[in-house]
Amino acid sequence: MGNTPETDFIKFLGTAGARIVVSKQLRASGGMWYSLDGFNVLVDPGPGCLVRCVSSRPKMDPMKLDAIILTHRHLDHAADVNVMIEAMTEGGFKKRGILYTPEDALTEDPVVFKYVRSYLSHIEIIKEGGSYKLTDTVSFQTPLKHQHPSETYGINFFTSKYTISLIVDTRYFPELLKCYKGDILIINVVRYTTDKDTQKWLYHLSIKDVKEIVTTLRPKVTILNHFGMTMVKAQPHVVAEQLSKETGLKIIAAGDGMKFDLSSVW
Repeated sequence: MGNTPETDFIKFLGTAGARIVVSKQLRASGGMWYSLDGFNVLVDPGPGCLVRCVSSRPKMDPMKLDAIILTHRHLDHAADVNVMIEAMTEGGFKKRGILYTPEDALTEDPVVFKYVRSYLSHIEIIKEGGSYKLTDTVSFQTPLKHQHPSETYGINFFTSKYTISLIVDTRYFPELLKCYKGDILIINVVRYTTDKDTQKWLYHLSIKDVKEIVTTLRPKVTILNHFGMTMVKAQPHVVAEQLSKETGLKIIAAGDGMKFDLSSVW
């Protein structure tokens, strides 16, 4: 297990969402590093994750990772999963770490290569309603299958001090309001607005959806993340400030390289 940090934190290795922002690297796409009670878990290592880790100041050492979670198999969430497994295990010379992933990332047209799977201590298939123990004090649940083209799950992390909810890529549906009641809520918001025609085929949340979610759940802090082109053009920090004024809630926009100190919530 990684060295216990002074404080628990979330490091945003990239905040890009959807294909255009990722392919143009208008924002980085490295995913999120959670350090919780000394346990280090990487969520959704998209393109450039390894580069973002080693270029961070201070450096995020992949050998200190204890686990990797894929919420789903799309490349903006999983493109660097194989290189991160190699880095975590020193090229496979140290068998260690756990990969948590939906089954379809391993089966037909797999995004996790077969040769790196043996480098890991264990692979765990995540499912709707699943509960997974990471340490004596840290666990996570995947309460709900999201409405997205590939098998996709949001996450609730539980620690000795707080809960963190992560709503990843999905079309809005009412069940979301029942499942993500963490003290800290991170929401992937690809779209600034979504019209009715777009909503039929675009499986992503908009700011209108986010407003309904946060006013219902009322977390202590909401962090907007995973921005598509319309959000980038609208300037996420400006959108977050406006949403805070409208709701009276603490809402911030993640930035590339942002380190969020979880103790700052209290």
